[in-house]
Amino acid sequence: MSNGDNGPVGHRDAGALFGNSGNPVFEWTLSATTFDDMVRLVVQDKILPVIFVPGIMGSNLMSNDRSRDKVWRLDTTAGQPLGLARRMSFSGPATRQRRMHPARTAVDPRGSIPGRAVGSVSSRTQYRDERFWGEVSEGSYHSFLLWLEERLNGQGVNPANWQDFYYTAVSAIPEPGQRRPELALPPGIPMRMRAFDPVWYVESNGPGHAVAESIASDDLIKRAKFRMPVYACGYNWLDSNSAAAERLGNRIEAVIAANNRNGFKCDQVILVTHSMGGLVARRCAAMAGMKDRIAGVVHGVMPAVGAAVAYRRCKVGMRDESFVAGLVIGSNGREVTAVFAQAPGALQLLPTGEYQAGWLKIEGVDGREVESLPASDPYGEIYLRRDRWWGLVRPEWLRPQGGRPVSWNEYALNISAAKEFHEQIRGHYHDATYVYYGADRNIASFERVRWQMKQGMSPDRSPRPSEQQVRDLRFDEVRDSGSNPLYVGGQTEYLHNHAGAMWGGAAASAYETSYWEISVAGQDGGGDGTVPTSSGRAPLLAAGAAGCIRQQFRMGGFEHEPSYKNQQAQFATLFSIQKIAAVARLAT
Repeated sequence: MSNGDNGPVGHRDAGALFGNSGNPVFEWTLSATTFDDMVRLVVQDKILPVIFVPGIMGSNLMSNDRSRDKVWRLDTTAGQPLGLARRMSFSGPATRQRRMHPARTAVDPRGSIPGRAVGSVSSRTQYRDERFWGEVSEGSYHSFLLWLEERLNGQGVNPANWQDFYYTAVSAIPEPGQRRPELALPPGIPMRMRAFDPVWYVESNGPGHAVAESIASDDLIKRAKFRMPVYACGYNWLDSNSAAAERLGNRIEAVIAANNRNGFKCDQVILVTHSMGGLVARRCAAMAGMKDRIAGVVHGVMPAVGAAVAYRRCKVGMRDESFVAGLVIGSNGREVTAVFAQAPGALQLLPTGEYQAGWLKIEGVDGREVESLPASDPYGEIYLRRDRWWGLVRPEWLRPQGGRPVSWNEYALNISAAKEFHEQIRGHYHDATYVYYGADRNIASFERVRWQMKQGMSPDRSPRPSEQQVRDLRFDEVRDSGSNPLYVGGQTEYLHNHAGAMWGGAAASAYETSYWEISVAGQDGGGDGTVPTSSGRAPLLAAGAAGCIRQQFRMGGFEHEPSYKNQQAQFATLFSIQKIAAVARLAT
């Protein structure tokens, strides 16, 4: 075609958007009549969907009775889930236990959706009706999902025009009055990413330097054959991750089926996960028939072998980590335990048998080690101990007044399910797995949990029990309110203040007497604030995972929950998706 007096200029491409029926829709802004070059309507008939799997507490939940009341809705106001924070801050252990039980809850698809359509989305209602974004946290994930949809589907079908990839080339300057010709990406060209260099982050599991995979123009040309719509899959994170994996498997099949309509062809999906969503995806990939349906998996900040902070929060809550987050998740051990003990999914975040031995420490007054657990079995040595104060769960906290009591046997079954789940995913990773994790020394994280003893204000002249005797005390022999510190012996005393009472002040001030105060210490390592470095890097070291971990990126500069808002984490994900798409199966 020609362009008026300017001579031949080739063509321009109009990529397809997709309506609710799955049919292509084209939008084009009218050009001046002086432009008469051809506009090609381009439709990719091969589809490779991307499904995002959120972390624990990253899916919206509702009651599964007729009321369908909100239970855990993560819609935001001014960027924060203020409605949820307000509701949870007034919920004590009993209310939490009644409302947040896996058998009484389900995924809530009615969450907020983005206000604008991007990429291949033609109407914002598609985010809820077809892409399932309403199931996942608006504040944590929507900005990343929009970015990913735009990067994968909003830059046209010509990889030479994709903003994030480049190579050095020399091209002729067009004659005056002529446009530059449409770029074409030749095969066999090494490519680089503008905002991400994998060499800086790639990690090896052996001696010497790791080799970073590179991107070639052939890889981009292969990806350009696919349309890559971005979906989400929420799950009931109170229930077992095995149940979540089944839901994910059903979602994968439904998405593939939906993308095989109207002459389009889809065989596989790519999974992108956050935190505990990685455990869900690993279990799903191991289910019968699912491995072949998944082209590859990208894991972000996955607690591959658990996180010690899960134990700590059951004992003293989250207030001293973050006051605001504590209002939502649980300020003290009573509030956390009321939900945690009845939630198999939450218990599956505890350190597994693969986690480092001796991660639970009891230290005497001089820092000397009194006890170090577990030797090999955290389930029997810590989680199911009813006869020691440092066991995971105080039995009376399973029965908050006004709640729906959980029996010890029910809790023990949940621990047994956690152990079984851990064994099912042990060393199991999809054959095309990419990982990024936080290893920032400046972002404090819990590699271990350390109980520290110090002498209290003695209540009488009786001899103090020894440190070894304190280690062996039962739950009922330690005063424990669910926050730091715990007390051995003594009681709450009151100092009367007559002057204060006279002037309208406090009539008495309280203080604690005890033989010993036992406090759980702060963070002792680096990571992302939730997942310690050792658990984040575990995939590359896992027995049986050799050859499955195609690339693992050791990164810093982000905390756990907002990691997908970090630019380098985003581009590590895009790099990984590109490499998976380059080897994905082309449906015929």
